[in-house]
Amino acid sequence: MARDKKNKAKMDQLKGKGKEAVGRATGNERLEAEGRADQVKGDARQAKEKAKDTFRH
Repeated sequence: MARDKKNKAKMDQLKGKGKEAVGRATGNERLEAEGRADQVKGDARQAKEKAKDTFRH
């Protein structure tokens, strides 16, 4: 289960980077901001999973 959550975190980060790049290329500030938000969400999820792993072992 933890691996699924870690993969979801990575996917959020990658999705965010893609949205941000497309937003920047097209001049769409809203899409760029959504991309940054997705990256932050992925970073937070990844940090949570790493913390759980630290306390688990």
